[in-house]
Amino acid sequence: MNALSYAHGTSSTPLRGETISQSLRETVEKYGDREALVMVTQNYRATYHEFWEQVEQVAKGLLAADIQKGERVGIWSPNRYEWVLVQFATARVGAILVTINPAYKANDLKYALQQSQIKLLIAAPNFRQTNYVEILDEIKPHCEYPEQTVILGRDWESFLETGKTISTEALETREQTLQFDDPINIQYTSGTTGFPKGATLSHHNILNNGFFIGQILKYTEQDRVCIPVPFYHCFGMVIGNLACITHGACMVVPGEFFNPEQVMKTVQEEKCTSLYGVPTMFIAELDHPSFPKYDFSSLRTGVMAGSNCPIDTMKKVQQKMNMREVTVCYGMTETSPVSTQSRTDTPLEKRVATVGTVHPHLEVKIVDPETGFIVPKGQRGELCTRGYSVMLGYWNMPEATERAIKDRWMHTGDLAVMDEEGYIQIVGRIKDLIIRGGENIAPREIEEFLMTHEAVADVHVIGVPDSKYGEEVMAWVKLHDNTETTNEQLSEFCKGQIPTFKIPKYWKFVDDFPMTVTGKIRKVEMRDLSTKELGL
Repeated sequence: MNALSYAHGTSSTPLRGETISQSLRETVEKYGDREALVMVTQNYRATYHEFWEQVEQVAKGLLAADIQKGERVGIWSPNRYEWVLVQFATARVGAILVTINPAYKANDLKYALQQSQIKLLIAAPNFRQTNYVEILDEIKPHCEYPEQTVILGRDWESFLETGKTISTEALETREQTLQFDDPINIQYTSGTTGFPKGATLSHHNILNNGFFIGQILKYTEQDRVCIPVPFYHCFGMVIGNLACITHGACMVVPGEFFNPEQVMKTVQEEKCTSLYGVPTMFIAELDHPSFPKYDFSSLRTGVMAGSNCPIDTMKKVQQKMNMREVTVCYGMTETSPVSTQSRTDTPLEKRVATVGTVHPHLEVKIVDPETGFIVPKGQRGELCTRGYSVMLGYWNMPEATERAIKDRWMHTGDLAVMDEEGYIQIVGRIKDLIIRGGENIAPREIEEFLMTHEAVADVHVIGVPDSKYGEEVMAWVKLHDNTETTNEQLSEFCKGQIPTFKIPKYWKFVDDFPMTVTGKIRKVEMRDLSTKELGL
């Protein structure tokens, strides 16, 4: 009989039973004079001592705004140094940080504000061509949240000024009421139906996950980690920021959003030892015409995650970018996020074909989706994770939580295979998600929005292969009788209403859809047909 597809990440290093604030305080005491945070395009840098003092100012500002333990503070901003200060300040006062995707437009923003009942929103004035202030003004008459708004730049200094009325003793008194199992973060993640769900994470969830990621990457206070991935996502705030602060490493932020040349310049000038990205980002750097002029000799390691990495890309990253110890991570927001990771010495073929082995202190199993029984190694099934990393639940969605977590096992919806050595390969998805450049996109969200167009009778959205982003969004559209519209008009209809990355790149007008005998849409067949028709 084959061994079963189950693995437990044994470790001699214990879990950290402390809050994020306690962990940061320890690091400040050990490495206070070392650099903690550098934000290149804002010309900002701070040592751990300076960073701690600035976090304290923001935390006092939150107390002055009457933010109570457990109340929600939203942040809607691209990567800025203030984002990181807010991350640790909310942890110090026990507020739950709601991280909002900078690409959100009015509909998604309004939903997040209302669903989590955000008391205070800290927002950038804009992001690329999107004016955040205008959007907030637009939704204000229709949304009772947030109760207070701080616009970075416009209101930031006065917000900090109000905190000067709060004593250090008052802040420390609040900190003493916090427990490491308290919820500290809500991250909206696309499900397969309806609007996003707010994965609710505790100090214990994300602090430990960040710590063990850093341990696998062999981080010390000597490391400088280049973080071009977004903070609103676990990749930035956990794999990035928390992996750094638990080891005294420096968080180096190249800019507000990903720019391949800015990343390469930052690696060279800041002498970064580690670099993060989804495969698309590494491909953009390697293919950039300026690539040969940059020095990557300081790099040692890093994280590649979000989608499968082509073997040629992995070879180039190891050889041309000097990242011989680069690792691949797999996980989901609901598991804080990392469940499996390759190690710094994992053979190349395993680093490309698999997502590594189980993380310390976690369990993984692969089960038959129909019976729930664990399948033998080498057999395909649904990947499940259990342990400290599993979220507390979806915010105010008990039924969705019960469907996702059964007997403490988080059911990922991903199809996987475990080999004899415990390496896991992701081979497909039960869930109907599209993963475009590391962004999880729920087709249902786009379908529901397009159904509001007067000409659209029915619509089904699929992902089709794309060499740059892994997948692109495609919509099959059935129009009402005696109506007409074009793909250009539908694209225009989407602009400003849903995030740009969710707007379909491809459109197909049809009279009907492939269906099973029971009336279910056959999206696999749609994808196969579209892939052939588009020559992808």
